[in-house]
Amino acid sequence: MYFAVLVILLHCPSLKAQDDVITINKVELTVPSLKVENGMSIELTCIVDISKSASFQMQHAFLFYKDDSLLHNTTSEQNRARYKISPARFADSGSYKCTVEANRKSKSSNDLDVRVTGLSQPKLTALKREVTEGDVVTLRCEVPEEKPPFVFLFKKILPNQEKRKQELKENFASVEFPVEEGDRILRFQCIAKVTSAVASETSEPSNMTIVTVVEPFSHPKLTSKSPWNITEGDRIDIVCTTILVRKYELEILIQKDSRILNSTRGQSSVTYSAIATVEHNGNYTCKVELGRVSKTTSMNIVVAELFAKPILTPSLTDLDENECLSLWCHINGSPKANFSIVKRPPENGTLLKTFSNFTIQAQVNDTGSYVCRAEIKGIIKESNPVQITVYAPVSEPVLSVASPSTEMVLGETLLLRCQSMSGTPPINYTLFRGNRLIHTITVFNNTYAEFRDRQTKLNNLREYRCEASNRHSYAKRSSYKMNITVIAPVRNVSFGSLPHGEVEDGGDINFLCVVGEGSLPINFRIFKQNDQKPLFNESKMETRLLWQKKTFHKQDAGKYFCEASNRVTEPMRSNLLTVKVILASWQKGFIALFVLAVIAITASGFWWYWRKKEKGKHPSMEMSGSTAATNSTSEKLPSGPNHYTEFYPGSGYIEDENPVKPTDENKGPDHESAEVEYTEVEVSTPDPYKDSGENRHSRIEGSPDAT
Repeated sequence: MYFAVLVILLHCPSLKAQDDVITINKVELTVPSLKVENGMSIELTCIVDISKSASFQMQHAFLFYKDDSLLHNTTSEQNRARYKISPARFADSGSYKCTVEANRKSKSSNDLDVRVTGLSQPKLTALKREVTEGDVVTLRCEVPEEKPPFVFLFKKILPNQEKRKQELKENFASVEFPVEEGDRILRFQCIAKVTSAVASETSEPSNMTIVTVVEPFSHPKLTSKSPWNITEGDRIDIVCTTILVRKYELEILIQKDSRILNSTRGQSSVTYSAIATVEHNGNYTCKVELGRVSKTTSMNIVVAELFAKPILTPSLTDLDENECLSLWCHINGSPKANFSIVKRPPENGTLLKTFSNFTIQAQVNDTGSYVCRAEIKGIIKESNPVQITVYAPVSEPVLSVASPSTEMVLGETLLLRCQSMSGTPPINYTLFRGNRLIHTITVFNNTYAEFRDRQTKLNNLREYRCEASNRHSYAKRSSYKMNITVIAPVRNVSFGSLPHGEVEDGGDINFLCVVGEGSLPINFRIFKQNDQKPLFNESKMETRLLWQKKTFHKQDAGKYFCEASNRVTEPMRSNLLTVKVILASWQKGFIALFVLAVIAITASGFWWYWRKKEKGKHPSMEMSGSTAATNSTSEKLPSGPNHYTEFYPGSGYIEDENPVKPTDENKGPDHESAEVEYTEVEVSTPDPYKDSGENRHSRIEGSPDAT
């Protein structure tokens, strides 16, 4: 019994442990809507489904995440928890989920993508509500409770103007708008734009901000105290005035076209006064400036002409030295005026005569610009200038070359200078080659004319001269003639020989060096290749050189060339000529005789040898000859397999058809090829009465071999 109780007590903790077992089946996150308008709220509800081994209460940990970042956590015994975001902003858009942790177990819900549409209305403020022309308006646009990055667009309304600014770290931005002339009431608005990985939104326009502009000074007023019909000689008084709102260091100026006539600083008016002339006709402008602000006013003034501009008439504008020059000054309509004739330079002129005409005997220093001045009632007018040029005749020009020598190389450019030491420019210089005109140059100062002439054809002597002339009525002047020597450089050097390429040993050879083009004298040099010292050197008044080298031997064979040069050319090298040495005629004859002698001696030796062999064979040949003679006149010898012989002429060798073979059949080639000097053959006449099986006997005697 006690044992049973003990077992029950020990089993109770295991039963308690089994009662605490749970498993999380599902976690779900819900929202009323996946799209929420900006300013509304996002309500997140996390619901968990848990299975337990028994019915007991337990704490659940609910963790809310946005874009995998912990947003909120809470603990509850309920199977759900809520989290509310209010008001919802664009930055609250993202991916949400919740995680439930219980009894050391956890499980997460699926992700929910929630988007907040729209953007909060930005707030626009101005640093100053009242500004002055030339100042700047500083504006600040802010989007509360929103997160950057933003792009702010600032708008100035009437006249329309926009400025854009990007802000990456703050939810506000500031810009400045300059206040232009004519601005009075300024209205501004701003708009904010935001972009994220989810979407992009643009806000509604901000509140309207109004800025008032105050004028620092009034628009200027331009007036004239002169009569309405202004005539030359009347006084002109032009006044420009403005009204200052407060004391400013502004600047007022009066200008005509781009020329400032008068100006003042720190005052409210400025005046310009003058005696009216025709030059005062035109548009006048008054301008008031303060910092970047400027205001202008314009008016037009017409001045009637009192008398026309005088006219100066010369007798001649180009004339010779010591020729008469007359000048007349008059005004159309011939009003009475005080005339004067003035010569320039200097700028203000030199008074020549206070009368309407002027006559002088012109000299070179009278060259210049002349004007006529006329004065009526204090108004002075000046005629258009007349240029008078007095020409001194040109002197005889001098022709020279730029180089110190009167020689030039063919193909190069000759530089010639022509100059007259006296004469009024412009001077025309003309260069002639012989009677042919090359070029004309006009020089407008007292310097030389420089001509360039290129020589393209060889002519040892070229004749040049130049002419000079100006607007003087005298004839042209010509220089002395100058002779230029044209030198052609050495070109196209060729080299040959006679005989060509080969010469008998000990014989003579003629070398020929020819120059295709080149001025004389020409220096010729003949070299053997790899020799520093020339074999021959001579200067000739010809374009070719013929040089004979005597007793040409075998050691002289090799490659030869020649060089040619003149006083303007470095040595020009010819082609390489290869010269070989061959045997002389007498050497060839001697060798031929020697060869013939050797042949004769050899032939004699062979003849003697043949005769000696013939003598050794003579006895056998006589017997053979007698037998052959007998057989030929009477009858043939009986023929049989062992009873005839053959003779080979010329070999000195007689062989039986069935010769006696030597006992030793393995003799060497020396023995086989051994020549038999002579052979004796004994022939017996067959006896009809003897036994038919008897054969004829033959005896062959051989002499020792000889080779």
